[in-house]
Amino acid sequence: MAVIEETLASLVDRFNRRAAQNPAVKTELAGLQRSIAIHFSDADHYMLELRDGALSGLRTGNSATADLTIRTDTATFLGLVQKEIGPMKALVTRKLQIDGTIEDKLLFRKLL
Repeated sequence: MAVIEETLASLVDRFNRRAAQNPAVKTELAGLQRSIAIHFSDADHYMLELRDGALSGLRTGNSATADLTIRTDTATFLGLVQKEIGPMKALVTRKLQIDGTIEDKLLFRKLL
């Protein structure tokens, strides 16, 4: 699904620019390494890496060993990105599930 891949690439680029321009974000994420899996119920699965304050390695694929796993459908994901639905509402309605430590779950908010 080209729209999802383009949206993910755009989010990666936006996050990396924001982290590079904001010393507080860069300091907070320095040394942090996490693998992130995004599982869409109605599309491909994606993987990416967070290393030293930057996201990279966006690719299709599935990993059961990711540090942070995000499960959703494409409509909810696009709604989150476009701010049509908030992360808390998506979580409460079970349209979004996040598996990982509390710190990793809080990291999700920074990615949007």
